[in-house]
Amino acid sequence: MAEFETLMRKPANRRAFLKTGITASAVSIGAGLLGGGLPAFGQGDNDGDVTKGDIAILKFLNALEQIEADLWIQYSELGGTQDNEVSGANGGNSLYTAALTILDGDMAQYIHDNTDDEISHAAFLKAYLESKGAEAVDLSPFATIPGSTAAGSTGKKRLTNLMQLTIDTSFWSRYRSITNPDFDPNAPFVQAVPSLNVGQHTAIPRTDADTNGSLIGSDLTTSITPHLQAIAFTAGFHFAFIEQGGSSLYPTLAQQVTNLEVLRVLLSIGPSETMHFQTWQDKAGNALPLTDVDNGPGGTGANVTFTTLANAQGETDPESLKGDTLQANLIMPEPTHFLGKKFPPVAIIRPTSTKNGGAVASFQSFVQDGLFIGQKNPEFFRVMNQLAEEADEARRQL
Repeated sequence: MAEFETLMRKPANRRAFLKTGITASAVSIGAGLLGGGLPAFGQGDNDGDVTKGDIAILKFLNALEQIEADLWIQYSELGGTQDNEVSGANGGNSLYTAALTILDGDMAQYIHDNTDDEISHAAFLKAYLESKGAEAVDLSPFATIPGSTAAGSTGKKRLTNLMQLTIDTSFWSRYRSITNPDFDPNAPFVQAVPSLNVGQHTAIPRTDADTNGSLIGSDLTTSITPHLQAIAFTAGFHFAFIEQGGSSLYPTLAQQVTNLEVLRVLLSIGPSETMHFQTWQDKAGNALPLTDVDNGPGGTGANVTFTTLANAQGETDPESLKGDTLQANLIMPEPTHFLGKKFPPVAIIRPTSTKNGGAVASFQSFVQDGLFIGQKNPEFFRVMNQLAEEADEARRQL
């Protein structure tokens, strides 16, 4: 894994790979995975053709939505409403679902609906690419990571690993302060849960050992063990982390689209990711104060401490430049610096620059999150990196 992360982080290696093309083993996975020449597409004339850059953006989004669908299906199998609308429903894990309801009584329905949304995004982008004569991306050959074996899991191999996460919770303070990473490159953003950004944490029960000792009683805060509550609260912050990425990615890539219909696709899907993000950051703020050390069977030894964010520092006058505003119910984006100091602060999605919110930045954040620990095929990282590079390099043609 460390070798693959090094590959991701070195631009020279990425570009060297682009010059030499995919290796034979990657081609054997699917000749159309990255696509070759695209003679059917326009070169950016004013005739409204879909350009190669547009296709590159759509292919990366198609791949990333498959990754999101994969992780959300795991959450839905264990903690979502169980019905035939989401493929793979297997009865759920009642104890994990109960632990999640400590954050909000409607968590199971929200998880189910977020899962359904991501599945639909991946399916639509696949169909749309194919309607334009382009081959969609198929990441299913890379679904080789062992998943949970706890009650409710289908036991399938996965694209993503939800059991060794290192979660960056700085999105919390970024949206609650005046600082903007696009405008203030050195702006600090404190972690809402600093311990989640250290070590490896599970956001789902790995085996039934993680739910042992928990009961569904009249007071879930006492009948559910602190360990299982910590797993559920970790999931709550991970939900928000994942969806804030999409909130930035779609408007970032939309700035590089040429074809108006492709632009419509991005501008229509992107806001649904933002709706997800706002929902999840609101629910994560309901986490109760507790400390847990993951020392049980299969544990990583990680220590996590949740605090009462409802009592955290709120809005300041003047607005905080320290990125330290943590108050839980500040779920609307606070006005921030944008474009230039001649303009007053404005409430916006941030970041929306390619450097901070583009395709490469988004995929790298998933790598750093630990989502792909256990992925032993380096072609996955090479393929995803090439898709990300090509998406970021797309330019709007006038």
